[in-house]
Amino acid sequence: MKFVVKLGGAGLETPVLLEGSMRAIAELVRDGNQVAVVHGGGVQLTRTLKALGKQSEFINGLRVTDAETRDTALMVLAGKVNKSLVAALGGLGQPAVGMSGGDGLIFRARKKRTSPDLGYVGEIAASDPRWIEAIWKLGGVPVISSMALGFDGEYYNVNADEMAAACAIACRADALVFLTDVPGVRGSDGEVMRWLSIDQIAEMAKSAIISGGMLPKLGACREALLNGVKRVRILPAEAAGFLPDLCTARVAHGTEVMVA
Repeated sequence: MKFVVKLGGAGLETPVLLEGSMRAIAELVRDGNQVAVVHGGGVQLTRTLKALGKQSEFINGLRVTDAETRDTALMVLAGKVNKSLVAALGGLGQPAVGMSGGDGLIFRARKKRTSPDLGYVGEIAASDPRWIEAIWKLGGVPVISSMALGFDGEYYNVNADEMAAACAIACRADALVFLTDVPGVRGSDGEVMRWLSIDQIAEMAKSAIISGGMLPKLGACREALLNGVKRVRILPAEAAGFLPDLCTARVAHGTEVMVA
C-alpha cells in the first residue's frame, strides 16, 4: 500500500514522539508498504524568526511570509528539520532521501491569492511524482519539506497539510495520515469525533467549532478524499505506533475523515 504521512507540531519537537513516528514509518516500509513523509516545522520556524528579531503573523492558520521569512523557512524547513528526519530514519536502518517540493520539480507552486496578501505563500499548481516513485523503487522513504518552486523561479512557503494532500493525490496513495499534536477533531461538545464527514466541515467552520490551523488541515482532508485518496485520518502523534495497524485493525484513536 501507499502511505503519505504528514508530520508537524509536537511530533517534530518532542524526541519520544518523533522516535515513535519514525519507528512506525520504518515498520510500515518493512511490512512492504511505500511511504512518503511530508513535514512542516512551523514551531521551529517561529522560534528561529524570533531569534532573528522577527515577529510571526498568521491569518486563518497561514503564515504571512515576506522574502526574509521565506528565506528563513528554506533554511529551517528544507534544512535542519528535513535532515533531522532523514537522520532519525537512517538511525533505524531505513534509508531516506530528504528534499523540498522544488527538488526534481516534484511540486510547482503558484502564489496564493488572498486578501490581505500573505506574501510568498503558495498553493500547489502541478505535481510530478516520478522522483518519489524512483525512491520507492530503491526501498527509500522520500522526506519532503513544504517548500515548492513557483513558475516564476521563486520559492513559496506551502502549508504542509495542503502539500501532504497534493502528494497523496499525485502518488495515488491508499492512505493519508496527519500525525498531529491534538487528539483529533473536537465536536461542539468538546469530545473527539471518531468519524467526520467532509459535508460537516463547512458548517463547523462557520460555527467556529473548528478554527486556526485545523481549517487548512480539514480542507486538505477534503481535497484528498475528493481526488481519489481512499482513507484520510487525523491521528495524535503519541498514537503513531498504531500506523501499521490502520488498514488491518480497528484503531480507536484520532478522527477518520470520510466522504459520507
